[in-house]
Amino acid sequence: MAPAMSDTPPDRLSTNPRSPHFDVDVLQRGVGIRFKGRQRTDVEEYCLSEGWIRVAAGKSRDRYGNPVTIKLNGEVEAWFEDTAQAEAGEADDGAAA
Repeated sequence: MAPAMSDTPPDRLSTNPRSPHFDVDVLQRGVGIRFKGRQRTDVEEYCLSEGWIRVAAGKSRDRYGNPVTIKLNGEVEAWFEDTAQAEAGEADDGAAA
């Protein structure tokens, strides 16, 4: 029996399959990231408790072909996009009635 998914994203998540923080089930749900009050779509990895995100540094690649990343520190918020869409749909239904 599979464990039930919560509505809270994990503390740390990565899009790199070789990372120990990679979770395909969570990524399929879609995770939204807000960093320093601005929504970001280019986040490779994040950590809520430590307050950082990792993003690609332009089009640079390392010698193995992986994107070169930089770590940015600041306030990080995360949410599941499927949950946010469901809440938005409920709000639209209430406004239409």
